[in-house]
Amino acid sequence: MELEQLRQLDAIAREGTISAAARALHLSQPALSRSVQRLAADLGTPLFSRDGRRVELNDAGRTAVDWARQILRDERLMRDAIDSVARRARALRVGTVAPAPLWRLTSLMVEAFPRETLTSETVEETAVVRGVLDGTFDLGIVCERPSNPLLHSCELMRENLSVTLPPNHPLAARASVPLRELDGSTFLILTGIGFWRGLVERALPHATFIEQDDRMVFAQLARTTPHCTFVTDAPYMENEAVPGRAVVPLEDTEARVTFFLIGRVGATGLPARLFDWVA
Repeated sequence: MELEQLRQLDAIAREGTISAAARALHLSQPALSRSVQRLAADLGTPLFSRDGRRVELNDAGRTAVDWARQILRDERLMRDAIDSVARRARALRVGTVAPAPLWRLTSLMVEAFPRETLTSETVEETAVVRGVLDGTFDLGIVCERPSNPLLHSCELMRENLSVTLPPNHPLAARASVPLRELDGSTFLILTGIGFWRGLVERALPHATFIEQDDRMVFAQLARTTPHCTFVTDAPYMENEAVPGRAVVPLEDTEARVTFFLIGRVGATGLPARLFDWVA
């Protein structure tokens, strides 16, 4: 019994007749008839009943169709699973707590290994560490250097958070400002900023956040909005200069972050080579 015979049986059930199935499969009717006859012989029972010139699936044939479809579904699922594993094997898997250091890592990988690809997921720091340890991620990006002896780390980049304010805002002329003085304000905020979102929500419990998930739309609105926005000095954010806005650095220690690249001790292949390149 071959998968192709099961596909042919499924086609006959879908099309209603052997001749229609033969046309759909681009086979001759005699060739299709011989194939399903061999399938019936392998199964040890006829699959069709004849009523004059009309041939129909009998009870055994309909049961065979049900099982054939299940086998074909399982075959598709198996192929999809294998393809997924193969794609993951070819791509470097990175867990990160924020977008900017991921862009930094991506640029370094493109520079050193231009033919390689990278997939990423933004999760909490504990999930990044756990994922690197259990193999879900090949590398991770975190804010705190891990103490686990199974992991090694190196500094990847630093990022400092600032607030942008309309020029008439009471704090716009300040050289710096603590987050507590911004509590109660309304912020236009970009979604997908990773751990920064949790930081500002904890520091500003009475603030209102208006979310925008499209980076280009956010960049346009940020130039003219009457509300506060956040920017960083990461070179990949492309917002060091915000025309018509006052950019005021935040004084809080939490607003100045060092990101670390982490990997499993003893790792080989691309994860080890990229880690060594960064380090």
